[in-house]
Amino acid sequence: MRNLLQQAARRYPVLRPWAERVLEKESWSGAKNFLLALLLLGIALVLALNGAAAFERRALGWMALYHTLALALTGYVTLKLVPAMARGTPLGWFFYQIDYKVTKEGVVYVVAMVVVMGAALNTGNNLLFLILASLLAGILVSGAVSRMVLTGIELALDLPEHVFARQPVVASLTLTNHKRTLPSFSLTVSAAEPTHRKRKSGKAETDGARRLLRAPVYFPYISRFHHSTQRVQLTFPRRGRYAQEVLQVSSKFPFGFLLKTRRVDATQEIVVYPPVEPTEEFYEILPLISGEMESTFKGRGHDLYSIRDFQPGDGARRVDWKATAKAQRLQVREFTREDERRVELIFDPFLPAEAHGVGWEKRFERGVTFCACLAWHFYEINAQLRFRGPDWATPVAPAGDIIYDVLRHLALVEARHAPQGVFLRSLGQDSDTFKIILTAQPRGSIPTGLWTSSYFVFMQSL
Repeated sequence: MRNLLQQAARRYPVLRPWAERVLEKESWSGAKNFLLALLLLGIALVLALNGAAAFERRALGWMALYHTLALALTGYVTLKLVPAMARGTPLGWFFYQIDYKVTKEGVVYVVAMVVVMGAALNTGNNLLFLILASLLAGILVSGAVSRMVLTGIELALDLPEHVFARQPVVASLTLTNHKRTLPSFSLTVSAAEPTHRKRKSGKAETDGARRLLRAPVYFPYISRFHHSTQRVQLTFPRRGRYAQEVLQVSSKFPFGFLLKTRRVDATQEIVVYPPVEPTEEFYEILPLISGEMESTFKGRGHDLYSIRDFQPGDGARRVDWKATAKAQRLQVREFTREDERRVELIFDPFLPAEAHGVGWEKRFERGVTFCACLAWHFYEINAQLRFRGPDWATPVAPAGDIIYDVLRHLALVEARHAPQGVFLRSLGQDSDTFKIILTAQPRGSIPTGLWTSSYFVFMQSL
């Protein structure tokens, strides 16, 4: 039908505005289901008429076959096509797809019902038939009530704006009951398997390690036109992108014989930053970096800040000999620290050609974590920071203005392979800022010009 309308619009320009409105507004999936339902019901009618004719000819086998096929087609239309068409109507909430699973209590209940059924058929006792009818009614009531409990529910998961790996955060999970008259009881929200699994390199891939919600969350009661919120503590073990495509709301209410589950679309994504807690390697290397920065920039200052007494650790080139002769004790010049706090942090994600295996993956992750710790350190001391990678860089700015952009980049960075030292050679010999370069390249491949104005942290040493 859609193709016919498009062809008619192209052939007759007068019909083009009407065809565009129809193609834009109409739901063609509902039309397809409707036409398919008419076709199947027509076939079922023909089969039923043939079954009636076979009954008149006393062909009982053909009669059973025709009637069985007609009943199967009618059941398919009733269970599959009618709910699909109804989802596009105001009563669509009534046709939510709900999965049923028999619990242990339900198995015991069914076994007891079968025993009562056998006893009723063997003895013909009316009381047993009444008990059997009550047991069957219990199953029907359980299914109807649970469907009402699970319908009209809206779910929202609220996460913090900034999340760090291995650091617990508190999220808010809210269920809202939009039903006008009925409350909802005993609801459990948990993660659900996606309907489609992603495939990479021919192997099935699950998203279990990248889910947002891992433990189930229980809501005992939600009154009509109200909502209930539960605080959920989440911990993400690794950096990277976490996503939750589908959540499921389940309930055993009212009798616990069946576990009813309804899938709810919850497309949500969050980027988890690398951890910024200082590591042992960080405490070992940071004094070396600070000393290198001091030796690089102390001699370049032009703005005198003050003259003070000599202290252990001060370099001899900072001694002001005129002030020392006048005061008769060692005096040193102290310059402004503006240049000391201007630093360029460079992360080289390229690994050597021979770098493969789990060991190198762990080294790369330690390198990412160390770089995040350094960026956070410069943020805490309010340094002027610039970050640079192969495909992304920031301008020189206060670290507080760019820190979360840097952490987001580090959260998503992946190890890559390229000809040896290509990225480092592109850095040039700019010496205006002090560079801290994290790389996995061997020492012999480092351009000579970078050694004079840079401090290198090699991933192999972390």
